[in-house]
Amino acid sequence: MSRGVVTEAYQRLSEDGHVEGRGRGGTVVVAVPGAPVEQARGIGRTPSAEALFTTPPTVHVFDAVRVLPSRIDLSPGAPDLAAFPRAAWLRAERAVLAELPTSGFGYGDPRGTEELRRAVAYWLARYRGIAADPREVLIVAGTAQALGLIGTVLREDGIRAIGVEEPGSLGVRQHLRNQGLETPPVPLDEDGVRVDALREQGVGAVALTPAHQFPTGVVLGGARRRELMAWGGVVLEDDYDAEHRYDRAPVPALRSMVPERVCYAGSVSKLLAPALRTGWVLAPPRYRDTLVDAKRFADLGNAALPQLVLARLMESGELERHLRMLRRRHRRRRDAMTEAIRRHLPRAVVRGAAAGLHLLVTFEAAAFADTELAAAAVAHGVKTHPLSWHRQLPGPPGLLLGYAATPAAVIEAGVTALGQALREIGG
Repeated sequence: MSRGVVTEAYQRLSEDGHVEGRGRGGTVVVAVPGAPVEQARGIGRTPSAEALFTTPPTVHVFDAVRVLPSRIDLSPGAPDLAAFPRAAWLRAERAVLAELPTSGFGYGDPRGTEELRRAVAYWLARYRGIAADPREVLIVAGTAQALGLIGTVLREDGIRAIGVEEPGSLGVRQHLRNQGLETPPVPLDEDGVRVDALREQGVGAVALTPAHQFPTGVVLGGARRRELMAWGGVVLEDDYDAEHRYDRAPVPALRSMVPERVCYAGSVSKLLAPALRTGWVLAPPRYRDTLVDAKRFADLGNAALPQLVLARLMESGELERHLRMLRRRHRRRRDAMTEAIRRHLPRAVVRGAAAGLHLLVTFEAAAFADTELAAAAVAHGVKTHPLSWHRQLPGPPGLLLGYAATPAAVIEAGVTALGQALREIGG
């Protein structure tokens, strides 16, 4: 066989999670076992699967899901951690360490290193249509810290409630409520958040995922964007998976339209790995200094070395090459999940397929609860999120099914198990 055939075979095996390259150790076959029982028990406070899905979700719910034993994890929001560019990261880290002056190991700017702020500004201009000076960029420990800092600053400015999308991210609500803020629901339609309902809430700020709404995948339409801009409040724009687009061109960020009223947050959690805890915020001018002060008193700034490594990956083109590879892989896995749903969940309505890392499936006019289906799925070894966790108002049952971190063959097995669970509960 030719070298090309062998290379292609190895690439496909690697992308499907069957083998792993280990440098000089060669390429080895890998397995993906479920989390061991000891890990799932944690410190003895992890609820059972039945308790997890039969009681309202607490602040510990995502930790509990992560350690719940399973054969197949279809939880949303999980990137493909096996795809992390270890070799490129190591090369960049060695280069950074070789060039870093002694002063670089001292305390730095709480806004972040100049190198990463410059790289992020260029990245946002290229991919999100945002014109920003590097001095406007604040590096934070992921979108979670961004929400905490922004919530603190807005509360100090007299804002007591921030509207959130309905349905919308449970995690976002939890972080905002932790800052003492109320999170009234603002319903959606096929064009995104309803600005008329937002006005009725009487809030001074709203948290949105306009490019790919979580969890429905709705894109905030042009007319709705103009209506939102005329509304006059502060917008928290969570651009959580901006780079992951497959079947349509990306829409510009809201920040590119009205920078004076949009707090923009992004991160590399869905592009590289959540463990890096690296993200960025662009704040409106009136909040910029206050937000930097909040970051200073929170932790004096992110660790400098990972920032410098990430900046080098961005500027060298390595991160862009990684993104192109991810898009190809994600599209194949998305297609595999869509086809599996068609065969095994024929009555499910699929939403959000054009972008992102997950699909939303809903079961219109169904008589069962989605928490019941999620619990039955765990009994078959499959983890996912019930849609009701991400709702504040009643609605049809549904599941959020992540595909980015799961090989196509495993996706097929997982959706097959979901079909079996659905039949068992009479769905």
